[in-house]
Parts: sequence; C-alpha cells; structure tokens
Amino acid sequence: MIETNIAIVGAGPGGYVAALRAAQLGASVVLVERTAVGGVCLNEGCIPTKALLRSAEVVELARRASEFGVRVGEVALDWPAVQARKNEVRNKLVRSVSTLLKGAGVNVLAGEARLARSHTLVISSSQGQETIVADSIILATGSRHLDVPIPGLDDPGILTSGSILELETLPESLGIIGSGAIGTEFASLMNAAGVKVTLVEMLPRIAPLMDDTISDLLARSLRRSGIEIRTGTRVTSVERTDSGFRLHMHSDKEGDSSLEVGALLSAIGRAPNTENLGLEAVGIQPTRKGILVDDCMQTSVPGIYAVGDCAAEGAMLAHVASAQGIVAVEHALGLPARMDYRVVPSCIFSLPEVAAAGLTEAQAREAGHEVITGMYPMAANGKALAYGDTEGVVKLVADASTHAVLGMHVMGPHASDLILEGTLLCSMEYTLEELVHTIHSHPTLGETIPEAALAALERPLHIAARRRRQ
Repeated sequence: MIETNIAIVGAGPGGYVAALRAAQLGASVVLVERTAVGGVCLNEGCIPTKALLRSAEVVELARRASEFGVRVGEVALDWPAVQARKNEVRNKLVRSVSTLLKGAGVNVLAGEARLARSHTLVISSSQGQETIVADSIILATGSRHLDVPIPGLDDPGILTSGSILELETLPESLGIIGSGAIGTEFASLMNAAGVKVTLVEMLPRIAPLMDDTISDLLARSLRRSGIEIRTGTRVTSVERTDSGFRLHMHSDKEGDSSLEVGALLSAIGRAPNTENLGLEAVGIQPTRKGILVDDCMQTSVPGIYAVGDCAAEGAMLAHVASAQGIVAVEHALGLPARMDYRVVPSCIFSLPEVAAAGLTEAQAREAGHEVITGMYPMAANGKALAYGDTEGVVKLVADASTHAVLGMHVMGPHASDLILEGTLLCSMEYTLEELVHTIHSHPTLGETIPEAALAALERPLHIAARRRRQ
C-alpha cells in the first residue's frame, strides 16, 4: 500500500501539470498512467499534428519560393521523413515531461486505476495490483474519439484523429466528416500533401464555434486552396468499396448525394473517459458530458476532483485542462483557487490559422450588448506584406457604450500567437481607447490589433474609413 497526499489518474496536460504543481507546493504525489505520459495531446493530438502542419507550411512556402526571388527545384513532401520528424518531436517532449516529473519527485506508476473507496485507488498492471490511499484524488482521464450512430461509421478502417497520424502512405483522396479543429487542420495538412480533400459539415458553417466573419473567411480560403467543402450536409451512411469508402449524404439544398473517397476521417467530436473508473463505488454519476464538478473542480464527493476532458465543465482544450489541474491541486491543499471560464482562447491550426478569445459578435448581441466592431486586414500590415503572408483579418468586438473589448477574432499568420493579447484585453476589460494608446512595436503583426480598435472607433489610420450609413 502507498500513502500519499495527492493521487492523480491520467498523465495528460491536466494530470501531469497538476502533479508538478502539487510537488511544487510540497505535497507527496502519485501519478498513474495506463499508456504514455503526455496524454492524447502530446502523443496523438496537439503536438504531433502541429509538427505535421509545420511540414505542410514549409512545403507551401517552398512552392512560392519564386515570389521571394529564390530558385528551387521540384518541391514535394517526403512523407516518411515528415512522419519521422513528427515522431522525434513527440518523443523529445515525452522525455522532457518524464524528466520534469522525476525531478519533482512525482511517483509515476504504470497501470489502470479504479476507485475502491473515496480515498482509495486500486492500480492494476502487468506487475499485479497496488493500493493507493490518498488525501485527495484527481481524475484526469481525458477523452476518446466519439462514436456516432451512423451506419457504417464503425468500420475499423475509418481513420480517427489518432490513427491518421500514423499513416505510412497517403491516400489519393480523403473525406473528412466534421469541420471543427481536427477536421480543418487535417484538411489543410492533407491538401498541402497533395491529397484531394472533401470536408463535410452538418452545420451551415465550417469551424462553427468561431465568429461568423472568421468562419466565412476561412471557408473561402480553404476552397481557394483546393479543398471541397460541403456545409449543411448530413452523412446518412458509409459503406466500404474496393477503392476506399462511399459516403451517402443529404442536404436540404441539394437532396441526396454520394461521395467516393480513398480514405475517410471521422472528426465529429470526442467523448469523456469515465468508464471503468469505479465511480459507482463512491456515488459519482457521470453525465454524457463527463463528471460534474464545481468551480474548484471538486466532484460531489469531497476530496475527489475531475479535470480536463473527463470533467463536464470547460472546453475540451489542453490549456483548459492544465488550468483546471492547478486549481484542483491548490484547492485540495487548502489554497483559495477557483476556475474562471469567462475568457478562454481557442485556436485552429489550419492553413491559415484562426483563433478567438472572448465573445463572438453574435454572442455579444445575445448577451444584451450594443455592439461595435472593427476589422483590420493583414494585407494592410507592413510585416505581413514583407513576409508575403497577407491573407486574413483581425476583428474586435466591443461594447458600444463603454468601448470595453468583449472579443477578439483572428484569421491569418500566427493567429494562435496574436490571440494571447486578445485574451488579456478581454480578461482585463480593456477599452478600445486604452488599447489604441498602448504602444505596439513596429513592424509586427501585432500592430493589426490597435488598428482594428481604431477601425471600431471609426478613425482608422492605415485603411480607408467605413462610409456611414445614411
């Protein structure tokens, strides 16, 4: 039997960050992981996809080399080499996290954990069973690919966000069901690799959680790059063919249709991992969205917490999981910690990137705000022009009376980095005037942000003013 202050189940971005914070606060920590340290994010999600997308960015830039006065020969992706680089990046980060945990004194155990009582876990592994008694237990078991009841979609040959990362050869064509972050990122990646991509979305817009303006601009951009997009289209069934798969679809506008593809990716969503944890033994009843928690990440059972994708609260994002893990640990150790979800940045690493923080224009209006907006195109930014990366826009949403920034939305180069300023603007309740009077370095992409504020105030400096409606 092992006695510890904190026991954590799952070593993804919620679990391992919680472990490091607990050790930092002087607690003894046991961290249980059934597969690999780093979770889905590090092993088959955030990091490996970004490594692959970086290769796609480089090949796209190389194809435009002549625009920069550079002569190159034939440009193509060497897929095995791309995969090798992805694996190297992933393995390096897994080793890094393992080293951090070891250095912090965290006891990492391999195996599957199950609750026996409110303060007791039983760990099963190839070595047998081990009992852990902890003052507090944090469940950070993550999520898995969502199974959707569409006939034929359970075919084992259909790709998921995990299995597509391990493709040894590229298909000639790829159908993707779902246009959230996973769907649009893989659409960009495979399109850059020379695969014919068709993106199928049931809702009227792709990237449906993004601001309408950004979603529409992204759809136009992806179509221009050669990706076929079918919105408002529901997949009714899937069947295997000699050459791949056939999708049967229906849309109100076009009726029934079909699509033949060499490979198919299901990117519809994810489901929380709440099974086989022994929750019933302690009286916790998970919902379809996950384990119910309060704003300290504590479940209905004192001393048991849930963070990350397995928790019902908060978006299924790695950075949200890490924040929740820290709050759970701090609360468990007696510190006054609570989650604040008012401003959570989100990014889609498509080509081009899109990102958001705060309220969309529609959400701001629904919340009762009189709204003003300002947009500034990347094409008017000096650095974007110099770098030949001018597609996109920065959009600010603000309250019409107070001029407080309510939301920031970006499409374009380094949108995922630019959005960090938007997160601060919204969380600190900056006004458009305060933003305008904050000096930004030149020449940078970040200059687009105060320029968007000037546009919202109807006094733009580097673009023409909008004509007032009569």
